[in-house]
Amino acid sequence: MAREVAALSRQERLMRSLSRGPVNVAIIAICLLWMLPSAGLLVSSFRPRNDIATTGWWTAFKTPFEFTLANYEQVLTTQGMAQSFVNSLIISVPVTVFVVMVAAFAAYAFAWMELPGRDAIFLVVVGLIVVPIQLTLIPVLRMFSSAGMTGTFPAIWLAHTAYGLPFAVFLLRNFFIALPKDLLESAFLEGASHTRVFLRIVMPLSVPSLAALAIFQFLWVWNDLLVALVYLGGFRSVAPMTVTVSNLVSSFGSEWHLLTAAAFISMMLPLAVFFALQRYFVEGILAGAVKG
Repeated sequence: MAREVAALSRQERLMRSLSRGPVNVAIIAICLLWMLPSAGLLVSSFRPRNDIATTGWWTAFKTPFEFTLANYEQVLTTQGMAQSFVNSLIISVPVTVFVVMVAAFAAYAFAWMELPGRDAIFLVVVGLIVVPIQLTLIPVLRMFSSAGMTGTFPAIWLAHTAYGLPFAVFLLRNFFIALPKDLLESAFLEGASHTRVFLRIVMPLSVPSLAALAIFQFLWVWNDLLVALVYLGGFRSVAPMTVTVSNLVSSFGSEWHLLTAAAFISMMLPLAVFFALQRYFVEGILAGAVKG
């Protein structure tokens, strides 16, 4: 009897694996197809200028191999990409921290604190998500100009924080409100304050959602061109990588060996961040679907 059950379970596992086979093959094929342009960009960034202009990147694997680091050296030393990389970090990291911290406090207040007009204020905050950023560029730029903040890091910090907060508050509030109500009420009955509950209970339980929000915000700020171009475009000393790459495209439109190297430099850190935190990213995305 036991042998029959074991054989049946093996057959079930085999049939289940075979039924999932086409899906797995399709997923792998889509992933490979999605990664192909990035792989071509990476290979091209190490090829000499003449090779890029005359042959496709897939020919780089034919002998004799011709790869060089000169493209990266020229971009980093003479085209200002090294300083732009630092500027992007100076912009993206503080903004991500500001957005996550402020949104977490606001989301907790909207979810668990009794405030006058709480729901109406939350609806206003959520409504700001649909306001196009383009409508705010000229008024905010005039405000920064009158305050003497144009072309400074505090200006871009404030702008990106304001643009990112509505979605961040909406995302975290929906997660916080799905936390076990009995757990928080027990803490309140034992005399815990809102600050203690927020720091000791809510924040530790919300690490996946906070990490997912941090990834979203960091990638959005790192890849932003419009906001940086408007508020920092004329100041090369504080320009992020997106602005510098855009200027390279305008100035060196035919210099593909420089553009591929610059583009891959701008991609390296976002890729590293995503792959390093992908577990938290997936958990944060699925958290709202499994709670409630």
